[in-house]
Amino acid sequence: MSRTGPEETFQPVAGVLAFLVPGMGHVWLGETKRGILIGAGILGLFLGGLLIGGIDVVDRRSDKWWFFLQAGNGPVAFVTEAVNARMTASSVNNTPREVVAIGRVREAGILYGALSGMLNLLVIIDAAWHTPRGSGSGRRMADEDLL
Repeated sequence: MSRTGPEETFQPVAGVLAFLVPGMGHVWLGETKRGILIGAGILGLFLGGLLIGGIDVVDRRSDKWWFFLQAGNGPVAFVTEAVNARMTASSVNNTPREVVAIGRVREAGILYGALSGMLNLLVIIDAAWHTPRGSGSGRRMADEDLL
């Protein structure tokens, strides 16, 4: 079996860019449309979780294992967590103010954020160990493969 076409290469800059902004690694590699679609999908899923469950769905203190998965979204997860921490802090008697969604909507929002983080980890891997896509199908069959 013979394989023709571009070989996989390690692109560390694309991996770092994909972590900083979802989809940016693919844009840097020249796959602009794909990068924009990836970024829109991942950030849309993350923001959808925020809209469903509120800002409290990203909380490093009370949901550390879920936050570990949400951190795959990059700086957007850390900024959201910082905003949540600032919003829950109160100047009255130095006690925290509770801003917690009730019911299952919070859990759904947490799950959306965790799923978007895991998806972005796959995108980071795809950008960092990149195989350039050509106009063909990627693999050409040799004559002996047909028999």
